[in-house]
Amino acid sequence: MAATLEERTPTLDIERARRTPNPLDLTDEQLVELEVKFDAIRDDITAKRGASDARYIGRVIKAQRSLEMVGRASMLFSKHKPLWLLGVGCLAGGKILENMEIGHNVLHGQWDWMNDMEIHSTTWEWDFVAPSSGWQRTHNETHHTWTNVVGKDRDVGYNVLRMDPSQPWRPANLLNPVINAGLAPMFEWGIAIYDIEFDQYLAGAKSKEATLRDFKRVMKKFGRQSAKDFVLSPLLASLTGSAKSSIKGYVAANVIRNLWAHAVIFCGHFPDGAETFTEEDIENESRGHWYLRQAMGSANIDGSKFMHFMTGNLSFQIEHHLFPDLPSNRLAEIAPRVKAICAEYGIPYTSGPLPKQVFEAWRKVFRLALP
Repeated sequence: MAATLEERTPTLDIERARRTPNPLDLTDEQLVELEVKFDAIRDDITAKRGASDARYIGRVIKAQRSLEMVGRASMLFSKHKPLWLLGVGCLAGGKILENMEIGHNVLHGQWDWMNDMEIHSTTWEWDFVAPSSGWQRTHNETHHTWTNVVGKDRDVGYNVLRMDPSQPWRPANLLNPVINAGLAPMFEWGIAIYDIEFDQYLAGAKSKEATLRDFKRVMKKFGRQSAKDFVLSPLLASLTGSAKSSIKGYVAANVIRNLWAHAVIFCGHFPDGAETFTEEDIENESRGHWYLRQAMGSANIDGSKFMHFMTGNLSFQIEHHLFPDLPSNRLAEIAPRVKAICAEYGIPYTSGPLPKQVFEAWRKVFRLALP
């Protein structure tokens, strides 16, 4: 390895790291065993998928659409404060469900086995400024392949934040906390701009034509989103004198959704215990080593069934990174098995309550603002 575990672990965690065997020192035989055991979990769940899973995602979609319908109807009369609050709550909840438990998971292909083209990864377009196709490229193909490999996984800081000590410090990094505070309520825009990959174009790794195509795709999606939330709906609300209040309501619902998505994503990737890796670490990487890296580079969130549901089951981020195309409703079921395997091989299984994970992720944002 290019750097020891102690060199790559924040000072506050050095003593914990000294007490934990370095999982990257697993033998080739142990990595093969790890691959077999994790593959067995995948095969087991794949064989179990069926009518109960189909009913689950069908109920979720119905619940999400009901929330959105009630929210949009309430916004038509949103000059009345109780209806404004009801509308914001229902719209925010509906947008969170659509993004987290439906859109994100559908776009991973978790429900492709049903052969239902209404919820298929090739046809779903989610309620997010970032177009599905661009997000699938940067998220499914790049991030999930090279999770937390600095230099290959562009999600480590999203090109605007310094989130690992190995990333060179620049004076602009002093703005880490300010940038992250601005990114959170505008998260969907941050992801949309990130998916255009302007940095790849400037580096000569992406053609002008491809960059322009992706930019146009984002602007087209922005146009559709804006027309729905900020043109058509306020026009209808103007009939009851609720145009301005409805615009404020849609802004509030989008901000709530973005803040929640930002918190969940950062808790799954950046709290203490979520490891990063160098490109040297992944040379000649086997499938077992890939499984190992996914487990080490992710973190879970402890909480209730409702909290797991509202995160799109991304509170089981470790399990999701191990098996990104397994149905999200199955992740709670396999979590104890994954945790037991990690314990058997001395692999850290990072998990904690939401306030703790949020605090640690933000502490890293502040800490790495400095040299």
